[in-house]
Amino acid sequence: MALNISGAPNTMSEVKIGRKKEKCENCTKQCNKKQSDESINSLQEKGVASGEVKETTSVQQVLLSACLSCDGCVSEDEGQRISQQNLDDINHVLAINKKCDTSKHKILVVSLCPQSLPFFAVKFQLDVPAAAQKLCGFLKSVGVHYVFETTVAASFSILESQREFVQRYRRKHHDANAMPMFTSSCPGWIRYAERVLGSLVTPHICNARSPQQIMGSLVKDFFGRQQKLTPDQVFHVVVAPCFDKKLEAVREEFYNSILETRDVDCVLTSGEILHLMEQSKVTVEEVDSAPLDHVFGETSDPGVTRHEGRGSEGFLEHIFKHAAKELFGLDVQEIVYKTLRNRDFQEVALERDGETLLQFAAVYGFRNIQTLVHRMRKGKVPYQLVEVLSCPGGCLSGRGQAEGEGGRPDRPLVLQMEEHYSSLPVRLPETNPEVQRLYQDWLDGHDSPRAQQCLHTQYKNHTQPPSHIVNPDIQW
Repeated sequence: MALNISGAPNTMSEVKIGRKKEKCENCTKQCNKKQSDESINSLQEKGVASGEVKETTSVQQVLLSACLSCDGCVSEDEGQRISQQNLDDINHVLAINKKCDTSKHKILVVSLCPQSLPFFAVKFQLDVPAAAQKLCGFLKSVGVHYVFETTVAASFSILESQREFVQRYRRKHHDANAMPMFTSSCPGWIRYAERVLGSLVTPHICNARSPQQIMGSLVKDFFGRQQKLTPDQVFHVVVAPCFDKKLEAVREEFYNSILETRDVDCVLTSGEILHLMEQSKVTVEEVDSAPLDHVFGETSDPGVTRHEGRGSEGFLEHIFKHAAKELFGLDVQEIVYKTLRNRDFQEVALERDGETLLQFAAVYGFRNIQTLVHRMRKGKVPYQLVEVLSCPGGCLSGRGQAEGEGGRPDRPLVLQMEEHYSSLPVRLPETNPEVQRLYQDWLDGHDSPRAQQCLHTQYKNHTQPPSHIVNPDIQW
């Protein structure tokens, strides 16, 4: 079977947005910049309503998840660093490693997001564990030294989010910002919250790092020290389903200014990795399978697993069950979703004797996020926790692997990926011995300063002062 790619762009910078001065409505309203003499094309109402921004002068669509690459939200320095995260970046490291000067060689580590693996399973026509081993074999054949999977990092993110939710709930009566708590794993949502919504939302965002950035800390800190390497001697690549993950990797708090290195040096989408395989002119049959690596070396790990949830990391379900047990002594075996506006706006509730104890919501896609924000401004959000993702359908539908014709998700591909993902066995973070061992060996315990440093961050208000905001109630 020959490997093919569907033409996904190689970097965020290659998502064509038209003239650089042209912005999506979000940027046009929020940025305090003068428009150039060239008029900004108006947004087509149909595109706005569906969560997409379309240009009238071009057939190329500008997606809300891709609008981060225009000059309205991303600084020039950020844009340059994002554009450098492409196949040339990893090829450059591979080329240096082939040269005689070993002082410049780097240990190349690739971390695979579990939501990317179903993409390769579909493309390779294999199940997820077999596809993961084929992908690992290919990466090592081109010069990658270690290939990890990020479920262990997601376990940390879920556990820390659970703990924070319980703490927030217990102080809700004397802390106005305690409830609701918003999840923090989606960089598209975080950028929108910080740059547009500001203080309305940022105090409510869970401060647990995303799985990607916890994996970055784990690789550059714990694994690096195990291998007697400094962070700058390790080049860490994350394979993710979403272009916005490139933006997350260049956040200032994840940069070591002394060693001039990042926790995650480069993010490549699933489509970009498939393109790398195509460039190598290999077929799946020609690639030797290789087992994924583990930070502790050989382990009794059961293989590729997933967390609960429907195609993402299952933050809502894990936090819901943990909170029910920790706060009310109730064991929840199965969660029943109630669909509200659409499949991407659902809620769950915990009830006892006719009383609603907890009410959570899953809100995916900017159209639904905007509805949530309007309700919050009116003080009509009944939820204690909201799992927020910018991609409709969740992480499996990320634009780096599921984009079809016209910029819309390739629905048949997404359905196949969902089937592959749901076939994986579920493993609770609490039952993962590797996680518990890392809490002790890496972090000196659950509540240590080191755990706070490596597993948490802060989200800040980066909006313009109120006097500079043209219209805070954006309509999409």
